[in-house]
Amino acid sequence: MKKTDKSFDCVAMMHEGALCIYEETKDMTEEEELAYWRERNEEARKNHPRLRALEHTDSATR
Repeated sequence: MKKTDKSFDCVAMMHEGALCIYEETKDMTEEEELAYWRERNEEARKNHPRLRALEHTDSATR
């Protein structure tokens, strides 16, 4: 099988993102980390219309 040259490496990008999040959260308490993820979730829902639609279904299942 011939190996192709990639202009974009999804796995490398995901690892870089995970490392960035780890660096941001590594010294946080459990409560601080929960607040961090709640805030990130709210930001994502504001920025992505499909996630906004899930707000109604998420609250119904809780």
